[in-house]
Amino acid sequence: MDCTPSPFEALELARDVAGGQASLARICGITQPSVWKWFQSSKRLPAEHVLAVEAATGISRHELRPDIYPRGLVDGVPYDASEPLLDVILPNVPSNRNGTFDGRDRHANGGGERFYGAAGR
Repeated sequence: MDCTPSPFEALELARDVAGGQASLARICGITQPSVWKWFQSSKRLPAEHVLAVEAATGISRHELRPDIYPRGLVDGVPYDASEPLLDVILPNVPSNRNGTFDGRDRHANGGGERFYGAAGR
């Protein structure tokens, strides 16, 4: 039997660990009515607050938003959400220190045209 809570159950647990909706709102830097709305309508924690809630409550990002932070396999490759997903999916794509593609990828045929070609100008 699977004991993993649903995302809504994880959100309820995070609220309880935080000390209520007002405390959860302070953790996220928003108002309590915004948190109330999560419980009444969306039933999930917005993506931009997942890491702050995890840090403050100890409730795993995997439980709060498994759609964003999956456990298990991605295309057959073991995946842990502590590493960037693109590094798992595209491990051999060249990049510079800023995480962008190197110059060879930005230009087609070395002729100065952008990757999307002359039609996209």
